[in-house]
Amino acid sequence: MTPVVAIIAPGMMGAAVGKRLTDHGLKVLTSLDGRSAETIARARAAGMASASDKEIAASDFILSVLPPGDAVALAQRFAPTLAASNSKPVFVDCNAVSPPTAERIAAVIAPTGAPFVDAGIIGQPPTPKPGDAGPRFYASGPAAARFAALKQYGLDIRVLDGPVTAASAVKMSYAGITKGTQALAAVMMLAATRAGSADALFKELESSQPQMLGFLKRSLSMMPPKAYRWIAEMHEIADFVGEDPAGHELYTGAAHFYEQIAQDFAGDKNEVSALAAFLNTTPSPTSS
Repeated sequence: MTPVVAIIAPGMMGAAVGKRLTDHGLKVLTSLDGRSAETIARARAAGMASASDKEIAASDFILSVLPPGDAVALAQRFAPTLAASNSKPVFVDCNAVSPPTAERIAAVIAPTGAPFVDAGIIGQPPTPKPGDAGPRFYASGPAAARFAALKQYGLDIRVLDGPVTAASAVKMSYAGITKGTQALAAVMMLAATRAGSADALFKELESSQPQMLGFLKRSLSMMPPKAYRWIAEMHEIADFVGEDPAGHELYTGAAHFYEQIAQDFAGDKNEVSALAAFLNTTPSPTSS
């Protein structure tokens, strides 16, 4: 029998993963209580079906795909329902959380009897374009091999050896490099703009760092609508490097920067527009 998968929530990533699974013939459930009309429309377009918490607890897999600050609360919300359910779906935490936070989520799920998988998503949401493999799901823990069964339904799942939280460690390390680099670069671009040297800096990057500039043009053009999600993620990375005081301070600073960008994006977009002007890109659209 084909598995039933629940994905919470149907944001940009969750809905895209849901569509990938429904396109491969799976029934995909989600929770739409209290969600916006836009979110409901996104879920329906992906072929996802609205379900109660009890129905979700009777599925084969629950994929938690949320802003990292909501990850623990979601596990706490479902714990009583999972404990009462005869079915014990594999609970897969796919959020950008540190290993200590992943351990907290695992501890919430453990008494329910549901298997727990730590997972980290790296890459953009999957698309229907031919040849698009979608993002990589790094997975760890004793039940990771069970989650890997979804590979035959269009997901790129890579099981890791090591501790239960190995996937979160990879996600934190990778995001610390990519999103940390974006924060540092954006800070300097804005500083150069304020100092009147933006054109000179751009030309130097174009001449001496063309690959870096290409990466920054692609990534920073998409960053502002996501900045609100990256605040908690930077704090999680700060916790991940917590034994390194300088590293902790660095990523706490990055969290404050993304908070600043998120506020600007929701307001007059002065800094967002300045970044777009520096990179010669189109300003980011309104966040969904």
